[in-house]
Amino acid sequence: MKQAGLVVIAMLLTISSDAQRQKINFDNDWKFHFGHAANAEKDFNYSIATIFSKSGGAANTAIDPKFNDGKWRTLNLPHDWAVELPFVYKDNFDVMAHGYKPVGGLFPETSIGWYRKHFTVAAADSGQRFQIQFDGIFRDANIWLNGFYLGNNKSGYVGVAYDVTDYINFGKNNVLVVRSDASQYEGWFYEGAGIYRHVWLNKFSNINIANDGVFAWSSVKGNVATVNIETTVQNQELNPAGCTVYTYVTDRSGKKLVQSKEQSVSLSLNGTSVVKQSMAIGGARLWSLDDPYLYRVVSVVKQNGKVVDSMKCRFGIRTIDIKPNGVFLNGKYIKLKGVNNHQDHAGVGSALPDYLQYYRVSLLRRMGVNAYRTSHNAPTPELLDACDSLGMLVMDEQRLLNSSPEYIDQFERLIKRDRSRASVFVWSIGNEEGWIHTNSFGKRIAQTLIAKQKELDPTRTCTYAADLANVYKGVNEVIPIRSFNYRHFAVADYHRDHPNQPIIGTEMGSTVTTRGVYEKDTIRGYVPDQDITAPWWASKAEDWWTLAGPNNYWLGGFVWTGFDYKGEPTPYQWPNINSHFGIMDMCGFPKNIYYYYKSWWTDKDVLHISPHWNFRDKGPGWNKPKGDLMDVWVNSNADNVELFLNGKSLGKKICSVTVI
Repeated sequence: MKQAGLVVIAMLLTISSDAQRQKINFDNDWKFHFGHAANAEKDFNYSIATIFSKSGGAANTAIDPKFNDGKWRTLNLPHDWAVELPFVYKDNFDVMAHGYKPVGGLFPETSIGWYRKHFTVAAADSGQRFQIQFDGIFRDANIWLNGFYLGNNKSGYVGVAYDVTDYINFGKNNVLVVRSDASQYEGWFYEGAGIYRHVWLNKFSNINIANDGVFAWSSVKGNVATVNIETTVQNQELNPAGCTVYTYVTDRSGKKLVQSKEQSVSLSLNGTSVVKQSMAIGGARLWSLDDPYLYRVVSVVKQNGKVVDSMKCRFGIRTIDIKPNGVFLNGKYIKLKGVNNHQDHAGVGSALPDYLQYYRVSLLRRMGVNAYRTSHNAPTPELLDACDSLGMLVMDEQRLLNSSPEYIDQFERLIKRDRSRASVFVWSIGNEEGWIHTNSFGKRIAQTLIAKQKELDPTRTCTYAADLANVYKGVNEVIPIRSFNYRHFAVADYHRDHPNQPIIGTEMGSTVTTRGVYEKDTIRGYVPDQDITAPWWASKAEDWWTLAGPNNYWLGGFVWTGFDYKGEPTPYQWPNINSHFGIMDMCGFPKNIYYYYKSWWTDKDVLHISPHWNFRDKGPGWNKPKGDLMDVWVNSNADNVELFLNGKSLGKKICSVTVI
């Protein structure tokens, strides 16, 4: 990925001015330095210089293109500076929840990060348009190019793009500057800090397809699939202009299967137009969990008979229907066997290399997981790439239940970015907003967000994750799908009272376990590696799934969580710095509870015994003397299991597992 980025950037310097759209990786060779949230002089004079008094005026700050960053650290993106910091104990909830990393309001010296990148654009490209695209910065990022302010992105999760054509120094040095302010959190879990997702330089024509301007969806009737494409084109010429637009679909190998007619479009000065086109494909290969086949949809813009822009997206032809008695993918019933996950991983924090997304999703698929909830924020595009490619349904979640212009804008960017994804089957408008979700504020905010979702994506529906029992007032009155966080015991009563509202378990389980440990150890922060310990609000695995699995009024559920993660240490605090909720540990190694879920969720033969037969001699955390009894657990989907010790049967049990 990194080497490819270097090659493409070299091409940029010699590319001709009539070339079509390019997406150039901008991850390499950034300069980085900490600023300071409480001392302006240590923050490169950020709050004491006249940065905003004159356009392009940024003298005596790190924003100034002439600023000498030669002594700054050189690094490649993605970058999470928080994961590099030492652990620090503070008796503070936010610090504890974020894994005792010194980021936030109590740590002004390590909560501001400055990034600078130098690059050159060929003079021959001066007739083209250029856009800087950030896939994710945590958080509150201010961005400049050559001293000119581009904008502010509050969200630590939703990306942002800026047209920078007016500020490019063609044939000369350009300096892109980002000030990331992580002194305020968005969640109560480890979030990382810095430019932790990819950055791109996009180059295209003045008549072009808008950012996230291709929306594709499908319908299927009999043996014929109809692919519908909306292409948003915009005129950034200095005069009114005309163009033509057509779309086509190829198979995975690039073979063109079907193409629309060219449609003429007249664009006023700064005008935009949405071109709607449909094409039929006979005998289409439908995207499914077992066969996640992806076509390619290509939208093309021509001006004066010449192609000036095009955009390609991978696209799965499939249908989703959510009813009170189940989720139906291509008309086939699917029980949701899902997991929640935060976005960090062992060693790299939130700055995951792309292949790690595929690694994590493939581990979950092996366990029998078919659904992934992006808790509690917009995911990185590469996670959705992995889910599209490997066959994983996704509940795509908004960070906050809020209908202010800021959060409506974030929600709109999220939906437009992800609405053509085959894997995304439902939207979530928020999670556990206890201050408002049972009153009229929450209800009205939900109605506004639901209306926005329907406007931008009428092909899907949405839910809201509520930690409530049999409660209907507020958000639940208007939300299309009722979701339960825990409170599994109340689902049957809620369904009885509201039989026409589909129900999902958005957070279930939350058994806490430490891989390979069988004794509770409060000093080391260990809990036994069996399905026996759950916090007061949660449940054991076999308590909730034995209700969700057999009953079709449960659409299924999402376990909290698939992997252990940084922050939210439970049930212990310092010096414990991470959660124990995962079915797998932070590196992706299975715990014993993995085999419980796999027994239910797959048709593979499962026979797992724990602890290991020689555990007493080699395992950590075992303090019992020889001669004491040891509980032996067997997870299996066999018809029956018989346990032997030294050739003597200890008994046989009939298994009650039914593969769903």
